[in-house]
Amino acid sequence: MVNVALIFAGGTGQRMNSGTTPKQFLELHGKPILIYTLEHFQDHEDIDGIVVVCLESWNDRLRKLIKKFDISKVKAIVPGGASGQESIFNGLEAIHELYPQEDTVVLVHDGVRPLIEAETITDAIACVRKNGNAITVTPAIETITIDNQGDCVGTIVNRSRCKMARAPQCFLMKDLYAAHLKAREEGNTDFIDSASMMQHYGHVLYCVDGPAFNIKITTPTDFYIFRAIADAKEDSQIFGL
Repeated sequence: MVNVALIFAGGTGQRMNSGTTPKQFLELHGKPILIYTLEHFQDHEDIDGIVVVCLESWNDRLRKLIKKFDISKVKAIVPGGASGQESIFNGLEAIHELYPQEDTVVLVHDGVRPLIEAETITDAIACVRKNGNAITVTPAIETITIDNQGDCVGTIVNRSRCKMARAPQCFLMKDLYAAHLKAREEGNTDFIDSASMMQHYGHVLYCVDGPAFNIKITTPTDFYIFRAIADAKEDSQIFGL
């Protein structure tokens, strides 16, 4: 059984206001966000390989970083597509060639979620082996409203019944690849993520709990939160807190 991380790093980071540098290449303490993310999968004993989907114009830069930080499990870097969905498919094509076994587990993860923990990866793989898929979730901690109209608040949902889907989102290769092929055949190109696609095509989805701080770094505020958490983790190791 093979477990492969598919890391999506194809965004341009327009909401980050970072000039010409995509958000996944922004640095903290001399290390790009994407490398922080890759190191979690590199260091996990159950991960056999990594495929990265990256902005094509940044592929050479990524290769140099992978060599510099010794991310040896990266087996392929593939260019992103016109959308997130197409980019994930490009990565799946590479995984399908490298690991054609039907029971290969694919862990789809955002390159800008660098606070993923080893325990979450372990739990996700175990859930896929048992149930066929695993969606990482965290409890909703804010009041959620739906069906809003104009300035009026719509239905307020009991947040104890709500969870937020995050990453990794994990599937058997054969199932995820088949769903993508079906979507391409039908011209369905607007799925927000892999979970919504799989549910659309009839899959019952199973969840695993992940840490609330496993945020996606999209805005400057997210970056400051990442920096604070990363520094706190480093301090706890140094001072034994």
